[in-house]
Amino acid sequence: MRNNNKRENVLQSRSPCWTTVTSLNKCLSSAPSQAAAVNVVIIFILMYAMYGTWLVLIILSQTHGHCMCQNRTTNFRPNIVMVMSDAFDGRLTFDPGSRVVQLPYLNYLRELGTVFINAYTNSPICCPSRAAMWSGRFVHLTESWNNYKCLDRNVTTWMDMLQQNGYNTLSVGKLDYTSGSHSVSNRVEAWTRDVPFLLRQEGRPVTDLVGDASTTRVMTKDWRTTDIATQWIRHKAAALSQPFALYLGLNLPHPYVTDSLGPNAGGSTFRTSPYWLEKVMPELISIPKWLPLSDMHPVDYYSTFTKNCSGNFTEQEVRKIRAFYYAMCAETDAMLGQVISALRDTDLLDTTVLLFTSDHGDLAMEHRQFYKMSMFEGSSHVPLLIMGPGVKSGLRLSQLVSLVDIYPTVLEMAGVAVPGGLSGHSLLPLLSQSAARPARPRPDWVLSEYHGCNANASTYMLREGQWKYITYADGVSVPPQLFDLTVDKEELHNVASKFPDVCRHLDKLLRSAVDYPQVSQAICLYNKQQFAAWRKSLGDNYTQVIANLRWHLDWQEDVENNEKAIDEWLMTSGTHTPVVKA
Repeated sequence: MRNNNKRENVLQSRSPCWTTVTSLNKCLSSAPSQAAAVNVVIIFILMYAMYGTWLVLIILSQTHGHCMCQNRTTNFRPNIVMVMSDAFDGRLTFDPGSRVVQLPYLNYLRELGTVFINAYTNSPICCPSRAAMWSGRFVHLTESWNNYKCLDRNVTTWMDMLQQNGYNTLSVGKLDYTSGSHSVSNRVEAWTRDVPFLLRQEGRPVTDLVGDASTTRVMTKDWRTTDIATQWIRHKAAALSQPFALYLGLNLPHPYVTDSLGPNAGGSTFRTSPYWLEKVMPELISIPKWLPLSDMHPVDYYSTFTKNCSGNFTEQEVRKIRAFYYAMCAETDAMLGQVISALRDTDLLDTTVLLFTSDHGDLAMEHRQFYKMSMFEGSSHVPLLIMGPGVKSGLRLSQLVSLVDIYPTVLEMAGVAVPGGLSGHSLLPLLSQSAARPARPRPDWVLSEYHGCNANASTYMLREGQWKYITYADGVSVPPQLFDLTVDKEELHNVASKFPDVCRHLDKLLRSAVDYPQVSQAICLYNKQQFAAWRKSLGDNYTQVIANLRWHLDWQEDVENNEKAIDEWLMTSGTHTPVVKA
């Protein structure tokens, strides 16, 4: 009942009377002096008397997105609040994807702010992606190779920059951008990706329905974190004299750990309650088309196999997994709603820039996979919505952007000098007409790269215009993929052989951003060194430990050959050994 009331409060904000009064309040609060505020009131009264509410609403709505940034004194600095989820498919934040599940608070953000419909992760896995977001630099520049190898703990993030420049800051929930975290299985699987064996590393994706129609708090850990954030807004931020910056990191809608698979299990359980399933439109759930296993790209096949998705799935299973995933997104949306409500109840919403994004998406059984670790849209396309002072309302931007753009954007909004050496570009010129022209032009492409587990080659994606170009390893040993997203939104038709000139152009553009064959070679060397050091540290326990990681069922079927494959891999000098399909 409490969540329904909050939703009604947000939806109430769309009424003409509420919007008119709110717009007046915004202009009054941004007036540079008391006399100017009096003039605003007088003009409002005269307009209302002569023309009525609707004309006032129309005029104010046209100025609403600009009056704050244009009329505020030059030393005004907005509060900054970011809500970052985990594994949220960005295509759900705009039509037609937004129709499949009720996301009222993201809709609220979209209507009163700006949505980027082509936002991408810089690496489709948790830690490297967040490292790019917090540092503003591409993955190959920070050497964030996998969930274990990311940023040093003393790296300067944009939150640190805000704190150094007078902001009161708080970060709660999932951060996950520094080295040393995640499971042993996760890092060993990444290190051994070039070993020519095929072992299932994940549990088969399953669903788990809990609670009843009144169960709203399924992911209790995230709700506790959200409560901490909203209580901080209500009890501390509201009383601050200086601007504040708040980061809330959520685990949802990332799948839950499958407990039945033991302590080393990965996250393959999609869990929700009947309450959240009611928010999903079952008739709009699409069943993704799959290529035959024999027709899959070798890296995609490796991903499908190691994610335990190469077996048979009924249409009902696939539909259910997707429905549960969407329901988990709805629960995530409700947590965002709690933040919005706290800001509005404390009269902080009008002076706060609010951002919502995610580290990556989830394939939710597209391309015969779940999870991330792929450059397909479900995995690499992330949400990015921004609202607040000076941000245009109801704007839908198609420019290609990525998570590294957040660093310079936040700093520019806060009036903090943006340091050099960043990979990202400020989004402010796209968000506000009053923003200054950028010092360096924004590229018309985005870059994403992946070097972790569940993919047996370093993967690089360049998106430019209609094209998505994906290349691997040294650019020679593994064939590239090219998709025309205007006619092939499902990415089922690799047209690299049909458009060699396009591939050459995009590959040249990619190499201008990163010498990817050299990076791939450095990672292969890193993987061998790390694995060898780890094996040596275990001593006599090595055989037992490696046999009981997440791949233990497949490992124990042929222990001798698996150990032999690793020994031979460590002795080779090559940078990549393609896996032959089983």
